[in-house]
Amino acid sequence: MAKLRFLCLILMVGAPLFAQQRAMTTAQLMEFVRSSIGQKMADQQVADYIKSRVKLTQKLDARSVEELQGLGAGLRTVAALKTLSAASAALPEPPPVEAPAPRAVIPPPSREEQERVLRETTEYARSYTKNLPNFLCIQLTRRRVDSTGMEVYGLVDTIQERLSYNDHKEDYQVVMVNNRAVTNVKHEQLGGAISSGEFGSMLDEIFDPASNASFQWERWGTLRGKRMHVFSFRVPQATSKYSIFHGGTKRTIVAGYHGYIYVDRDLGFVAKIAMECDSIPVDFPVQTVKLDLDYDFTKIGTQDFVLPLKTSLKSREGKYLSWNEAEFRLYKKFGTETTVTFEPLEPLSEDATKEQPPVPDTKK
Repeated sequence: MAKLRFLCLILMVGAPLFAQQRAMTTAQLMEFVRSSIGQKMADQQVADYIKSRVKLTQKLDARSVEELQGLGAGLRTVAALKTLSAASAALPEPPPVEAPAPRAVIPPPSREEQERVLRETTEYARSYTKNLPNFLCIQLTRRRVDSTGMEVYGLVDTIQERLSYNDHKEDYQVVMVNNRAVTNVKHEQLGGAISSGEFGSMLDEIFDPASNASFQWERWGTLRGKRMHVFSFRVPQATSKYSIFHGGTKRTIVAGYHGYIYVDRDLGFVAKIAMECDSIPVDFPVQTVKLDLDYDFTKIGTQDFVLPLKTSLKSREGKYLSWNEAEFRLYKKFGTETTVTFEPLEPLSEDATKEQPPVPDTKK
């Protein structure tokens, strides 16, 4: 059963993260203000953040301030932006913004083809866990929070865990926190948001007939250079098994959820699940939950398996935001003498999980 647990430790570290200024490019500042407008954040709160926390690395020109004002930035926010603009006059100009290339118009597959792909994907998803090997890997998790509600995250910690998957059961051993070795720290003691279901139960539950999920072919997409069928889906709360536990109130709910499934056109495997919870009771502390889960081929021994590549979990509790990114690295075959070397690891590139525009088909 896929589930999400919100424990309490991460709440202890949110307050001091924003005591220092944050370096921002002009594009990052623009995106931040646009986001604050879309979320209808208080004008004074946004202005105070800009005045006390933002340190520009590039020049902010008057035209950009006018653009944000036209989008709905409040009077106090605009005044703070003008002050920042004047202070940034001697900074380097931001690079020119390139116009996006026109998206290729690619005909959708026929209705029969869409139905065939969905049938085969259902069969794949229902048998996914049966084909998983026993393995070891490193789960590298970077946890970020934002106590302002403005989606300006600060890094809390970086955690490396030894993850073993044996006889369809997951076991976690915390090995390093912030690149320092630790002992006798359990996975549940880390606090914050903890998810499960990455190794098959999420896939199985979406495509389980008992979930009563609805599917609709939406568009072509591209992930990691490969053409994808993108299906939208929705699992109603009445038939969902996705549970959310809140440690502060000791309360558990079952939420409905919806999102997108990315299916590799040529090989037929599920390469990505992007979902968001819905039907969350208004009095439940956690208001939003968004989860992205990417899969890709990984070699274990002499065989290639489709295994989790990365997860991104975002949630909101009032103004308090959390964002956990977990990467699964260095897969090895499970064995009593198998060892995994732990050392600082660089994050995966953004292109590894970012959807790219579709390109014209070159297949004959």
